[in-house]
This record gives sequence, structure tokens and C-alpha cells, in this order.
Amino acid sequence: MRTKTIRTDLIYPELSYKIIGILFEVYNNLGPGYQEKYYQRAIGAAFREQKIDFKEQFLTAIKFKNNNIGKYFLDFLVDNKIVLEIKKGDRFSRRDIEQVYAYLKAMNLKLGIISNFTNKGIKFKRIIHLD
Repeated sequence: MRTKTIRTDLIYPELSYKIIGILFEVYNNLGPGYQEKYYQRAIGAAFREQKIDFKEQFLTAIKFKNNNIGKYFLDFLVDNKIVLEIKKGDRFSRRDIEQVYAYLKAMNLKLGIISNFTNKGIKFKRIIHLD
């Protein structure tokens, strides 16, 4: 009998495993080829079904010395801890990774997950901000 091992070197391991499991569940049910908005709606439905606290299309301000200088819309803010950004495509672009890092920095959060829905499955990457 195999025992389930949860890595202790990850930030929010249990919640991030649940998120990644939902990504695979959505892909396994829908498959490839949909627009991002449909994957996003399915992910939101799965979060509700599993009673995971989340905010969708979450608006956050970019500040400079207490002045609002811009805003971001995050695909998901999960449990007020993890940014989840979803994309379509086979590769993680530098721009997309920098975008998630900027979200983390603006909100002073530690963990972001970027997920690509590809023709061959799900790819995901954890983005860490430890300032």
C-alpha cells in the first residue's frame, strides 16, 4: 500500500494540490480547444462544488506611495492566498510569468499558479514571491 506524501517544502501544499487537481479534472472533462473563459467557468464551478473559497476576476490596485496608479484583474484569488492564472497554449511565456509575479508583488502574496490548457493536457508552474 502506497502512502500519500505531501511535500513540506511547498507553500500551501494542500491547497495548491487541490487547485491542480481541479485543473486536471476540468481538462479531463472538457478536453482541449475551448476558449479560456470556458475553462475559467468550469474551474469556478469546481471550486464551488469543493467548497473552496475564491474570487473570480478579482480587481486589485497597483499603488505607489499610497496612490493608485493602476489596476489588475486576476483570473482567480483562491482562499485569499494563491493567485491562479489560466492560459491556453503549449508554453509559458515570459510575459505571463512576469504578469503573475507582478500580481503577487502588488498583493504581497507568496504563491501564484499559472496553468496552460494545451492540446496534450495541463501544464502548470508555481510562481513564488518571498519579499
